[in-house]
Amino acid sequence: MDDQQVLLGISRSDMLARIERCGRDPAMLDLGSNMLLHFAYEYLPDPPVSPTAPLSLAGASWVPDGVDRISRLPDELLRDIISRLPAKDAARTAALASRWRPLWRSAPLTLVDSHLLPDGGASGPLIIGAPSPRAVTGAVSSALAAHPGPFSCVHFTCSTMDEHRGEMAHWVDTLVAKGVQDLVFVNRPWPIDLRLPATLFSCASLTRLYLGVWTLPGTTAVPRGASFPNLRELGLCMTVMEDRALAFLLERSPVLEFLLIMWSQTGARLRLVSHSLRCLQLGYTHLKDIEVVDAPRLERLFLRNVSLPGTGKFTINSPSRIKIGGAPNLRVLGYIQPGQTELGISNTVIAGSKENIVPSVQILAIDVQFGIRNAVKKVPGFLRCFPKLETLHVYSPPIPEKSTGKVNLKFWEEGGPMKCMVQSMKKVFFYEFQGSRSEVAFLKFIAERGRVLELMVVVVAKACFSSVDDDVNVKLKPLTGAKWSSKACKLQIIESPRTDVAGPLCRHNIVSDFGWADPFDLRYYYKAERISVSYS
Repeated sequence: MDDQQVLLGISRSDMLARIERCGRDPAMLDLGSNMLLHFAYEYLPDPPVSPTAPLSLAGASWVPDGVDRISRLPDELLRDIISRLPAKDAARTAALASRWRPLWRSAPLTLVDSHLLPDGGASGPLIIGAPSPRAVTGAVSSALAAHPGPFSCVHFTCSTMDEHRGEMAHWVDTLVAKGVQDLVFVNRPWPIDLRLPATLFSCASLTRLYLGVWTLPGTTAVPRGASFPNLRELGLCMTVMEDRALAFLLERSPVLEFLLIMWSQTGARLRLVSHSLRCLQLGYTHLKDIEVVDAPRLERLFLRNVSLPGTGKFTINSPSRIKIGGAPNLRVLGYIQPGQTELGISNTVIAGSKENIVPSVQILAIDVQFGIRNAVKKVPGFLRCFPKLETLHVYSPPIPEKSTGKVNLKFWEEGGPMKCMVQSMKKVFFYEFQGSRSEVAFLKFIAERGRVLELMVVVVAKACFSSVDDDVNVKLKPLTGAKWSSKACKLQIIESPRTDVAGPLCRHNIVSDFGWADPFDLRYYYKAERISVSYS
C-alpha cells in the first residue's frame, strides 16, 4: 500500500485502467476526485475568523478628543481582540502603536492558510490539478516560526503536502510544541497515499481535530504513551486506516464527545468502546460492520449515504450489520435501510424476561424502498425493536421501474403488533412521497393504530405529479378518509422543494448540535409550499 495511490481501497492505476476500458476520458478520475474532495470540505468546520468580516468602525474618521482609549485597555483584553483576528491582521496590529507591538506575539493566534491566498480564499477550495500555492506554504512556515504560540486554531487545507513533505513534518512538530488546540489538516490533491506524521498523536493540547485525505499511521509508529487527553471532537474525512487505528484513537481520547467518519475505506469495521462519546456520525462510509459495544453516554448515531439522483441506487453501501449493545442512553438513530442493513440488538431484560429491543431510542429515521417488497417486509421487525419510539422519520427513494412487489394494508395488519405505534409514537414525517399504494397503506396503518399520534407530515415529491393539487388529493384520499385513532392528530401535506433528490435531506452540522432536539426534523420543509392541511 505504501507505493500506491489509494481511492477508498482501490489503486489509482486500477481506477485509470477501468476508466480506459470503458472508453472514457482518464481526466474523469480527477473530476470525480474533485467532487469527493468538495464533499470533504463541506464536512470541515468553518474557521472562527474571516478576512472579509466587516469592522464596525471601518471608515470612521472621527476621534472625539484625539485620545487612543483602546490602547489603554488591559493587556488581557487586547490579546483577546488580537486572537479574534486573521493572522495577517493580528500581525499588523504591531504597527498601530508601541503599546501593541509585543502583544500579538503573546496572544493565541488563529492561522488559516486559505486566508493567505491573494483572494483570501474567497474563490473556494483549490481543485486537483491547480498549481500548488507555494507562496502560501512559505507564509505558513514563516508564521509558525515567528509566533511563539499558543495557536488557538489552525486550518491547513490548500497546500499540496506531497510536494512539501519536509515542511509538512516540521509544521506538525511545531504545532505540537506550541500547543495547537483546534486543528484542521487536509492533504491536497487527492487521491494520494500520504501518511500522516505520527508525531501529531503526541499533541496533548488538542480539543478539536479534523483530518482529511490521509493514511493514518499504524499503531506501532505512534510514540509510546501518546494520547489526546483534551480532545472532544474528532473528524476523519477520506482517511485510510486500520481497524485497530480507530480503536486506538478512541482508547487514547478519554473525553471525546463527537466522532465523525466520512468516506472511510472499504471493509473497515467499527467496534465502538468509549465512555465519553455522545454523538457518532458516519457519512458515505464503506464500513462493513458497526458494533456499539460499550458506549454509556452515546445519545446519537447518525448514518448518511449517497445515491444517484433519480435512481435511488446507492453508490456507497450502508453497513451490512449494525449491532447495538451497551448504549443505554441512545436517543437518536438513523438513517437505517431495512432490507440492506441487518440490525442486531443485545438482549435487554424487561420485567424479568429478555427482549431484543432498544428501549432508549425515541427518534428513528429509516430509508425504505416501498417498491421492493423484501425491503418493506423488514420494517415491522425494525419498529418492534424500539418500543418507546416517539418520532419516526421515513424517507421514500424513487421507486424503481421494475417494482418487486407491493404491499397493502392487509400486510401491515398481519405483520404483528408494534408497541411503539400504538402506545408512544407522537410524530411521523414522511419525505418524498411518490404516491404509491404501498406508501399510502403504510401511512394509513399508522393513522388507524396511533393512539397518541399528534402530527403527521407528508412531504410530496415535486416530480411525481403533473397536477399537484388534484393528484395528491386523489392519491391520499385513503389516508385523509381513514378512521384515525387519535382525533387530535394534525395532518400536514407539503410539496417538496427538492427537484434532484439523492437521498434523505440531512444537515450534518446540526447532528452534533444538542440544541436541536431532533436533528432529522429540519425546518427547511416548513418553508416549502403547503398543498393542504386537514385534521383527522
